[in-house]
Amino acid sequence: MTTSAPQDHEIGRRLTALTIGMDHLERRLSRGHGVLDSEGLVPIYLGDQLVPATPLEDWDAVQHELSSLEQAASGLEAGPRRVFLDDMFRSLRTAARLFEGEELSFKEKLEGLVGVPAQAVDPEQIESMKLDVDRVLMDAGYRQGTVAERVARWEQEQAIPAERLEAEFKLLMDDAQARTDRLIYATGDYQMQLNILRGVPFTARCNFNEGQMDLNVDLSFTRSALKHLVAHEVFPGHSTQLLLTHDWAKQGKSTADVLLCTTNAVTGCVQEGIGDQGVHLIDWIEDEGDLLHRALRRVRSATATSAAWYQMGEGWPEARVIAYLEQHSFGQRPWIEGRVRFASYPFRGPFIASYWFGDEAVREVRERTLPEDRAAFVDYLYGQMHSPRSLLMFDPQRRATA
Repeated sequence: MTTSAPQDHEIGRRLTALTIGMDHLERRLSRGHGVLDSEGLVPIYLGDQLVPATPLEDWDAVQHELSSLEQAASGLEAGPRRVFLDDMFRSLRTAARLFEGEELSFKEKLEGLVGVPAQAVDPEQIESMKLDVDRVLMDAGYRQGTVAERVARWEQEQAIPAERLEAEFKLLMDDAQARTDRLIYATGDYQMQLNILRGVPFTARCNFNEGQMDLNVDLSFTRSALKHLVAHEVFPGHSTQLLLTHDWAKQGKSTADVLLCTTNAVTGCVQEGIGDQGVHLIDWIEDEGDLLHRALRRVRSATATSAAWYQMGEGWPEARVIAYLEQHSFGQRPWIEGRVRFASYPFRGPFIASYWFGDEAVREVRERTLPEDRAAFVDYLYGQMHSPRSLLMFDPQRRATA
């Protein structure tokens, strides 16, 4: 991996310190009642001993430091790093406006904060994905009834019994870790425990600081669904990214801003994309169940993105949004209700789109990467911070001569 120039490392250090400073400032000023919801601007930060937060008294100080950083970055050469920094500065400015109390539209949040288009996913593309679900169901022997009925029957028949969830989780995590150690990064003795929850608006969550993968058991899970969540939250997803970025920042192999991998900003898209592409990144598609879950995950991610836009961008009433998801997502009722609740959050809501757009960005680059360029791709994906735009600029030849 090519080490960045000293100027780039200094910009990364300042960007990291500023972002953590913003997180601390908002928490202090809002006293837990601001627009951050419950996660914070940076939900998990492992860099306190490497890059402490910039002390900030007010949002004018934030804007001043952002302007100074933009000036410093203007001297960098054109390329992915410059594109990422431009997108990140815009995202942080948008966040600062929200934290100051400015009312922004859902469109402004999507484009400025998340860094994705403010629109629904093309309905024709969703219909094509639904046909993929139908085809895989037919191949798996589920041929009677509507697609929705067959999906429900498959998920019910293949559901892991509640008393088996923890054991199955452990088996899957061990397999995922071995694959991750071989193909991505040596994760050492790090492991997670399964933490059962109910009544939450998410399916699963990487509770890294507690060493837990939170799982919402209001939903049922097939082995393939649980496998995807292990890959997304633990290996080679969020936990792996946190371990690797801390290690590489400490060594100086990466600029310090890799410590911002969990930030609710443009970096969130690629973080979720790594998670959603996790089973592919460690070559873990094994059977028809995995193929079916992959097809279902894509259509659910796309329809959740569209539903959030219809709900918050176009003002559809919740009942209409729920009916849309029931018709097109094939999702379980608690998942549908959770998506509607998630989309309504003032700060976190627009990040519902980060799953679809991040997954598509990582998938596109992964699929066009040649086997001999895989190591360079992994370094680029995990060892640098990206927006979707900068990630799509991956070019192993350009990196080789950088």
